[in-house]
Amino acid sequence: MNKKHIVVVGLGGVGGYFGFKINQANEVSEKYTVSFIARGETYEKVKENGLTLLSPEHSNPQTYPNAIVQNIGDIKNPDLVLICVKEYDLENVCKQLLPVINEETILLPMMNGADIYDRIRAIIPDHTVLPTCVYVASHIKERGTVEHKGNAGKIIVGRDPEHFSTPVEWVTDLLNESKIEFDFKDNSLTAIWTKFIFIASFGLVTAKHNSSMGAVCTDEHQKKEATGIMNEIQLIAAKKGIDLQEDIISATFEKASTFPFETPTSLQLDINSGKKENELELFAGAVLKYGAEVGVETPFAQKIYTEIKEK
Repeated sequence: MNKKHIVVVGLGGVGGYFGFKINQANEVSEKYTVSFIARGETYEKVKENGLTLLSPEHSNPQTYPNAIVQNIGDIKNPDLVLICVKEYDLENVCKQLLPVINEETILLPMMNGADIYDRIRAIIPDHTVLPTCVYVASHIKERGTVEHKGNAGKIIVGRDPEHFSTPVEWVTDLLNESKIEFDFKDNSLTAIWTKFIFIASFGLVTAKHNSSMGAVCTDEHQKKEATGIMNEIQLIAAKKGIDLQEDIISATFEKASTFPFETPTSLQLDINSGKKENELELFAGAVLKYGAEVGVETPFAQKIYTEIKEK
């Protein structure tokens, strides 16, 4: 019987962490074939030294995949593809995956954002895509080395609403075997939008003011902007039939207040360091697009989007 082929696209903070766990477990069980896809210096380092994960969870920080390749086109017959790229690479990666995947291939996007599933669907319309949200504090320390701090990473993953009965038990078995913390739900969209309301509002307001999560919770003007964005997202979710808890806005501020005051957001760091590629479209772009589709006005998101664009 052929081993199932697991492919991890992108070895950043998320792909490096979860890819490491899958591969290190597989080095013992040899139940699967695992391939990593990475570019440039990351490819060279991992080819030479394996992937390194510095984490309180793992005493052995090295793992060596069955294969590491630079081009998605070099992959043959993947059964499961973990898409772990920055959101601005998503369309490009999906176009490259299209000729490589077969009709049984399952796609697992390890990316946070309300519109990830729809954007994959637009390019890859017929395959099973499992909507997911990710919680992990990990980042690239240097090429080929990922550092993880804090709690164990966790994912919330759901069935594909358009392919509800696709057998996915083997995927949850893989996650279990890899000691990855996860919740599997029939419908993961509530969890995805709950996370989105948090990362979009705090990302946008901190990026505009070059402030911190603590400042958004305590500064009257910034708190008002974040509340406005959250309210718009809540209205959009309701129109889309996604049930968010009634007190989602106060719960989101409460969650944010548990972080150290000076905590930055990734969008804030990217925008204010002048990085050309950033996740502005993932946050504000998605709110504006969905608002227009379902007939919800989004003046708060629009204003901040415009102001950040002008920076």
